[in-house]
Amino acid sequence: MFTTRPTLQGTFGMASTTHWLASQSAMAVLEDGGNAYDAAVAAGFVLHVVEPHLNGPAGEVPIILAPADGPVRVLCGQGPAPAGASVAHYTGLGLDLVPGTGPLAAAVPGAFDAWMLLLRDHGTRSPAQVLRYAIGYAEHGHPAVERIGETVETVRALFETEWTSSAEIYLPGGRSVAAGGLLRNRPLAATWRRLIAEAEAASADREAQIDAARRIWREGFIGEALADFAARPAMDTSGERHAGTLTGDDLAAFAATYEAPATHDWNGWTVAKAGGWSQGPSFLQQLALLPDELPAYGSPEYVHLLIEGSKLAMADREAWYGDADDVPLDTLLSAGYNTARRALIGGAASYELRPGSPDGRTPKLSKHALAVASGEDAFDAMGVSGSGAGEPTVSKEGATRGDTCHIDIVDRWGNLVSATPSGGWLQSNPVVPALGFPLGTRLQMAWLEDGLPNSLMPGRRPRTTLTPSLALRDGVPVMAFGTPGGDQQDQWQVHFFLAVALRSAVRGGLDLQGAIDAPNWHQDSFPGSFFPRAMRPGSVTVESRIGAPVVDELRRRGHAVTVGDPWSEGRLCAVARDPETGVLSAAANPRGMQGYAVGR
Repeated sequence: MFTTRPTLQGTFGMASTTHWLASQSAMAVLEDGGNAYDAAVAAGFVLHVVEPHLNGPAGEVPIILAPADGPVRVLCGQGPAPAGASVAHYTGLGLDLVPGTGPLAAAVPGAFDAWMLLLRDHGTRSPAQVLRYAIGYAEHGHPAVERIGETVETVRALFETEWTSSAEIYLPGGRSVAAGGLLRNRPLAATWRRLIAEAEAASADREAQIDAARRIWREGFIGEALADFAARPAMDTSGERHAGTLTGDDLAAFAATYEAPATHDWNGWTVAKAGGWSQGPSFLQQLALLPDELPAYGSPEYVHLLIEGSKLAMADREAWYGDADDVPLDTLLSAGYNTARRALIGGAASYELRPGSPDGRTPKLSKHALAVASGEDAFDAMGVSGSGAGEPTVSKEGATRGDTCHIDIVDRWGNLVSATPSGGWLQSNPVVPALGFPLGTRLQMAWLEDGLPNSLMPGRRPRTTLTPSLALRDGVPVMAFGTPGGDQQDQWQVHFFLAVALRSAVRGGLDLQGAIDAPNWHQDSFPGSFFPRAMRPGSVTVESRIGAPVVDELRRRGHAVTVGDPWSEGRLCAVARDPETGVLSAAANPRGMQGYAVGR
């Protein structure tokens, strides 16, 4: 079949990321003798520089890794709510939602510590060796992709009047960077150079240097600057200036952690995801909801089935997922529960938010979720259309929603890693002048209402949309994949995975590029995770390439179909390894014209 690019194949190493410079930096690490984890860390820090509108050092990153000689593990780089981030504090300020921007929305940053822990425990390189690529691009510049300047222009007034430290980097001379123009971030380069110098002064040992870097982030000059800046009031989406709740004690107390993945078996495959503190299990639920016999791939019946299953899984996400002690994942993924849920899927589109009752428990929905489910359309209030949701957008009022990056690496030793870095966007918070990057805004995903699985609570992780994936075949890790896209991530990824699992192979391997290129779609019949937490019951957005017969049949079944641009849905990356031959594969998304896979 025709694809936009070939599925790459080789035996040495493969890297696929959402920016070609990150992919090539990862490959440079592999060529230099590093492993998949070294390469992933290097690529992650490059993405902070070349996609600053999509992620930053003070954001977050969940990582799934499959060492060649060990079990699949999840590395959590999602920081919790600070000790002062209580529902009472925010509602006492007159808020009913956590603002979408500003210091009040900042969780404890998790990305840096997670990358360093991955490097220490599974990599072979020093901080200086993996950071040198990011330092080079930050100091000497990189050709900016179109979206950076476009994003800056949407917040120009805010930068010029309120977030002036951001204007110093992203509006040099009063101008945003043009597409292809060199963008520099010398304060960030200086931050990493100082971090490396202090870490190397602490020890000549690689692991000791990494631990020193982690301490510097938490308690040294970086931690001090972050805590100081979080305490300064800044304008946010509420239209007022607020100080954050993040303190030096919060930073000092955080450390990234490992945990077992949530998994589900389907037709000889096992898919591994992060747990109920993420939306990852919604992918697994969508698989569990599938009947034994599927309609023909790509047919109207097939698309309708997946849309309706996604609605049920995302409704359960809303009612049950969060960083609580009693998320009933075993039941939510069980055969009996999903057989009963599958019976709710009829021939017509559902416009209801229908969470289930695992173990007979009553679903817990926030008042806001119930309100938007009753018909309020906050997408229109923001001036955001359904088409292309997941891209960085900014409303007329200055509210912003950022997107995400993704990294997949496989090396010649058989190590696999999938990571989805996000947060700390240039449009999320003012740049900390001494550091060259802003805080994140992940707390906007928690509810300001007590007693919910995803209630804002000190020490609790806000439920994240970030959701890398790893697939095993007959118990052996074979594929790492993921995508940016906010709430759409575990819709687009399910469609990709099924395209791989159900369609023909290429040159004896998995047809990764064909599955990425296949027409994609998403639905919005659930409360969104980002401010202002919108919902569009019955809405389905499809790429025009899906074809008129599918669109017409979906509309006949009652779906409110928006036909988007032909290449507008999904931004997947993927790598794979054949355990029998050792052949490696990779592919990347052509949408947006910046994702790339490299390898040999």
